[in-house]
Amino acid sequence: MKIMICGKGGSGKSTVTALLAKEYARQGKRVLVIDCDESNYGLHQQLGLELPRDLTDYVGGKQRIMMLSANGPMNVPPLFAGPMTIDDIPSEYITAKDNIYLLSPGKIEDANEGCACAFNIVMAQFLMFLQLQENDVVLMDMEAGIEHLGRGTGNSADAVLMVVDPSYESLKLSEKIAELCTKVGHPLYYVLNKVTPKNEAAMVAKIGATEKILCRLPLSEELADAGLSGDTLDGNFEEVRKLIAALGQQ
Repeated sequence: MKIMICGKGGSGKSTVTALLAKEYARQGKRVLVIDCDESNYGLHQQLGLELPRDLTDYVGGKQRIMMLSANGPMNVPPLFAGPMTIDDIPSEYITAKDNIYLLSPGKIEDANEGCACAFNIVMAQFLMFLQLQENDVVLMDMEAGIEHLGRGTGNSADAVLMVVDPSYESLKLSEKIAELCTKVGHPLYYVLNKVTPKNEAAMVAKIGATEKILCRLPLSEELADAGLSGDTLDGNFEEVRKLIAALGQQ
């Protein structure tokens, strides 16, 4: 299963991704986490892994991809030789621990280096070529907002998880992502994050489709502290186990 995790900046996308990865691994799954957010430098720490070399380097580097995309990203020739599995990813482009594998298409490293278009092109093709074995799960921590949906980065995804925090901006973004997912045929589900007894009813009412709300993560001092310090997330949350069970039934 390939799961795309979306949301606004600060909603908790990376936290949800890390918690899901840890729980899937505890349940015996082999988990490929793809860090698709070129401006996020914390996901690897939440997983307790080193950030691997950019996968874009494997297919010739950012400048080569930009030249190949001069006539549009959809006209870029195949960058990979053919179908591949997690085992086929060269070791220097992946880091792993406890059945969790981390891959990143690329990060913005320098001022004035240009946009992240090349990373999106590489990831769209990689996901298209990636063949999963029975016990594999792919979690894609996407960049904040909706650009990845506009670029078709996650067209090969089997489902989209929208992480919603208690803010007007997040709730409005959830409406737009729902619209875009409908257009491309992606099943969309919601994770409510930072939920309190005071804000829960308002969040649920705004989303409306309660059957699509698969998880409600309470506001957690433990997660907030880990997010501030950059500590590895090792939390064992019943809500995350319920989320995985619900995804398995979709």
